Amino acid sequence: MRNVSRALMLLWILSIIGCGNFKKESIEGEGAVARAFGYYLYPDELHGLVPSNASRQDSITITKNYIENWIRKKAVLQKAEDNLDDDQKDVARQLEEYRNSLLTYAYESELIRQKLDTSVTEKEVAVYYEQNKKNFELKDNIIKVIYLRLGKNSPKLDRVRQWYRSGSSRDRALLAEYCHQYAINYYLDDEVWLLFDDLLKEIPIKTYDKEQFLQNNRVIEIEEDNSIYLVNIKGFMTKNSISPLAFEKSNIRALIVNQRKLRLIEEMERQAYEDARKKGEAEVF
Repeated sequence: MRNVSRALMLLWILSIIGCGNFKKESIEGEGAVARAFGYYLYPDELHGLVPSNASRQDSITITKNYIENWIRKKAVLQKAEDNLDDDQKDVARQLEEYRNSLLTYAYESELIRQKLDTSVTEKEVAVYYEQNKKNFELKDNIIKVIYLRLGKNSPKLDRVRQWYRSGSSRDRALLAEYCHQYAINYYLDDEVWLLFDDLLKEIPIKTYDKEQFLQNNRVIEIEEDNSIYLVNIKGFMTKNSISPLAFEKSNIRALIVNQRKLRLIEEMERQAYEDARKKGEAEVF
């Protein structure tokens, strides 16, 4: 009987929701479908909850679950009220602090968007690097390198072995043209510093001491499966040494821009403080 009564109650709720013209009674709790710790849930709060194409059984299930979840949340809220001290329940203060933080952040973001200069010259980068060299210690080994991965049956392998060891611009051009036609994978820009670990992802080099390997190997050839790997390490720097400027340029630009951003915010705060004091809108008693 209890389940039948609940089902009938839910059907009644659904019929009211369907009408769409329900208005809350003036007497608190009258017409409510649920009560929990002094809170009342009225049928108009369930309006739009059930999809128009839902079956009657689905409608009952959706409504029942919503009501039970509403009671569950109110029960947890009451537990919080009963067990937290006044400071912990000072939600108004916390909301005010959160609102203030959001407004300040929004204002700072707009200020930065409008006024922050994000252009950084090469000279500024170089000066920053020289003044902060000790802060640019390498955490990983880096290299300048060219490498190729070729099939074992690739043509002109003897010529390729000469080209990838050579430093002449003509041989490099011939090597680039060859790689474009025959290489499975290749990298030929030996002016850019790369992480040694990134090379190890491409080339099956086996070593337990990376620093020692770099100190003792320059030109490397490895055959594995059906591939030939040709590597020419043009330069290297081991971790814990001072990182070269070329490797740190992008990082330095970001640091310089961030410093400008902090100075811009600090100046805005200082100006806002001075304006408030001058206009008599703020004072210390």
